[in-house]
Amino acid sequence: MQIEPLKQKYAQLLRDFYAQLRAIHIDQLERKWITISLIVIGLFVGIITIDALFHGVNPPSKVETIDSASLHLNKEFAEDNLGVQVDDKGNVTVRMVAGRYSFFPKHITVPAETTLTFRWVSMDVLHGVHIPMTNMSTMIVPGYVAEITTTFPKPGEYPMLCNEYCGLGHNHMWSNISVIAKENWTAPAKSSAKGGSNNE
Repeated sequence: MQIEPLKQKYAQLLRDFYAQLRAIHIDQLERKWITISLIVIGLFVGIITIDALFHGVNPPSKVETIDSASLHLNKEFAEDNLGVQVDDKGNVTVRMVAGRYSFFPKHITVPAETTLTFRWVSMDVLHGVHIPMTNMSTMIVPGYVAEITTTFPKPGEYPMLCNEYCGLGHNHMWSNISVIAKENWTAPAKSSAKGGSNNE
């Protein structure tokens, strides 16, 4: 197969295309708006590239799946394993299940000024979780584990609301988080069940 004739053919096509573009009359105002639009697009692409390369802002790569129909059989999200847990390294993890029309457990107590990892799963339909006065907001998609790491800067009572319509009782779907001072918080007693996922 000869490459040179193909190169000449494509070069001629590009020249013809460029000549046709130049033959089109574009008003000066339209030319300015096209230029502005291309600059804005280039700016957005540049910001996304800088965030991805230098700030590590990327789409989620570690997607955990889970069988929503058998959560009660799952080691990590079994009923005895829900709530606040502290591992041997002192990391605080909160495991919760969303189901129509409640979050389980209904009430949890966590320390202020401590890094917390929240892990949610849905037992039925799409839910959302939103904690007012914080940056906590995520979707809980059936079949997937939603995880957020955050810190509550000051003690207080924080409601946890469902922000995705999940049925007729949606507006009654809430839970409560009591955030207490770090020095006054005592870690819950360790459960005999070990937190672990069946799908690792």
